[in-house]
Amino acid sequence: MTTTEGGTMTDTGYTLVLGDKNYSSWSLRPWLSLKACGAPFAEERIRLRLPDSKAEIFKRSPSGKVPALKTEIGVIYDSLAIVEYLAERYPNAGLWPTDPAARAAARCISAEMHAGFQALRNDMPMDLVSRFPMPDVSETLANNIRRVIAIWKDTRARFGHEGPLLFGTFTNADAMYAPVATRFRTYGTPLAHYGDDGTAADYVDAIYAMPDMTEWLEGARAEMHERELV
Repeated sequence: MTTTEGGTMTDTGYTLVLGDKNYSSWSLRPWLSLKACGAPFAEERIRLRLPDSKAEIFKRSPSGKVPALKTEIGVIYDSLAIVEYLAERYPNAGLWPTDPAARAAARCISAEMHAGFQALRNDMPMDLVSRFPMPDVSETLANNIRRVIAIWKDTRARFGHEGPLLFGTFTNADAMYAPVATRFRTYGTPLAHYGDDGTAADYVDAIYAMPDMTEWLEGARAEMHERELV
């Protein structure tokens, strides 16, 4: 595989190993960044929640988790590592903001999402095609929701003047937070109750308005239809 100046791939070589599009929030993140930078890639899906799912993932990813990106330099098997790799490989794609302050902020909030929000992950798992009532909200979960909303409000106020996403146009930070936006819609989260002034609700709408997000959703619906036929 070769590249041209600016990081544009000249032939297809990436394969993204991912889980079910309905369930795998971590798979969605690098998938969105791959689409945004225009990198040609194939998908290799592992059906989750099956007896052999873990064994099948271990065949492709040393961590035993999805996603994993197969590249010419080897397998990159962590979502944040994948989007960092893509930002380096495709510097003209804008996966991190060019302004140093904005870029630092984007990396901070992306790392925070990568490392934290366990209650939100556990109590409100991603399920795109379903609609559920809010679970019992512990104080930890409430604090997770409040923190996400605070991040979105602060980032949009400081850096989001040129478009509807966190830093205006799409960045890796949006890839990291897109699955949270889907959770808020799946569970009908009353965002105003947790401090939203409309900014978070608008951001959820902006994520769902992205054509790439529409494509992912269509894939999730198709996969769930496949499961129903088994």
